[in-house]
Amino acid sequence: MKFTLSTLLLTSLALTLPFTSQAHRAWIVPAATVLSAEDPWVTFDAAVSNDIFHADHAPYRLNMVEVLAPQGGEVKLQNESTGKYRSTFDLQLSQQGTYKVFSASSGLRARWVDAEGKRQGWPKRGQQADVNDFATAVPKDAKDLSVSQGSRRIETFVTAGSPTTEVFAPTNQGLELVPVTHPNDLFAGETAQFKLLIDGEAAVAAKVMVLAGGMRYRNSQDEIETTTDDQGLFTISWPKAGMYWLSASYKDNKANAPATERTGSYTASFEVLPQ
Repeated sequence: MKFTLSTLLLTSLALTLPFTSQAHRAWIVPAATVLSAEDPWVTFDAAVSNDIFHADHAPYRLNMVEVLAPQGGEVKLQNESTGKYRSTFDLQLSQQGTYKVFSASSGLRARWVDAEGKRQGWPKRGQQADVNDFATAVPKDAKDLSVSQGSRRIETFVTAGSPTTEVFAPTNQGLELVPVTHPNDLFAGETAQFKLLIDGEAAVAAKVMVLAGGMRYRNSQDEIETTTDDQGLFTISWPKAGMYWLSASYKDNKANAPATERTGSYTASFEVLPQ
């Protein structure tokens, strides 16, 4: 992974979420994923919550959200609003095809024990991570030093008219999903296939979990769990129609120095339609 200034300047939320309790889950979810009107608009919610798609913890900050249009180029968020527990925004889908709405970040994270036996970390909570500061911020003789190179990506997809595939081209940075089955062509009772990449290569043995929305209205999470194969591929059979949250995680020891561990986190929201 190439550490550029833009990817390393992380907000405190983006930096801490992948490494905190899994009870809090981040998501961006559209009101609808397939639209057929002449000049369609779609509204999105974005939050960090305990229950999937139920805003009960914190809003997701919209300064990290970007939109890639079907024919390339960025699309501006409109009517942005951030409340106590959720953020909302609208998109005007002026081009026909599939849009990718996403938030992506990456950076280094170091942990060690100081001379007094206290746990220390870099960057500090709320601070920006810059790889150029690593040598001076982290003691060369740090005890129990752990340095990880982490990436985090949150996505969802919406289509105006007929589905297209240009927005699925990977950036080859961090953990990414490359759909084999189009994410706006999912139906209850059918099976979809996807591929995970880590820095452009197959993410082998990545862990994947899928949760249906409406968790607060059932007694168990009813999660679907699977693992990618030696090509980074995995399949999901959708039990019923509705909105779903997919989470994938990856870890290996193929990090670039000074990191010794490489981690990746990927989440996405999908709509599964009835037959």
